[in-house]
Amino acid sequence: MAPSGLVLAATDPLRAFLATAAATQHLPADLRDLASQPAVPYRSLREIWCAASPDTRPPLRRLLHSTEFLLPSPKPREKSDELKARLDKLREMQERREYAELVRDVAPAKEDTPEPFSSYKDQIGFGLHVVVIMFTGYLVGFIAFRALFNNSPVMNAAGGILGLVGGMLVETVLFIIRSSSKELASSVPRPKKVQ
Repeated sequence: MAPSGLVLAATDPLRAFLATAAATQHLPADLRDLASQPAVPYRSLREIWCAASPDTRPPLRRLLHSTEFLLPSPKPREKSDELKARLDKLREMQERREYAELVRDVAPAKEDTPEPFSSYKDQIGFGLHVVVIMFTGYLVGFIAFRALFNNSPVMNAAGGILGLVGGMLVETVLFIIRSSSKELASSVPRPKKVQ
């Protein structure tokens, strides 16, 4: 059982005093055994010192000179399961960041947002959309110029071409707006989840 209170490391003068006191006095067995122990409780030492005759005992200050205190190590605190899980998650995130930092020159950066035309479906869909807009623009221009210029085939074709160019301009503006909104959405930091 660990002694309670202040505990001192046994030095040579302290051991000599305890051995002398154990031999000359009637002490209980636990106090007599203190001379062979590496640590001595202060209360027991004081009790033995007070029981010794004043003319034969050394001054207490000389006994305690160059003696060190032995402090018990505190019991380590137990971490809660939630804290352990959170620490594991943070450790894993840190390891991923460190690994990404190590391989950033070797491996290409993985982005969360895919490219606008990364699949054939996107490419075909965009191509069909452009063709439909061009055809619609040509028809609108052709019909508008036919109504204005009384069935002149040259002017009808010019109106169709003008409508086609207008449709292409509209499609270009829409493409620019779509791509810039995706870039803007990817550059805005996402709010972190509060846990």
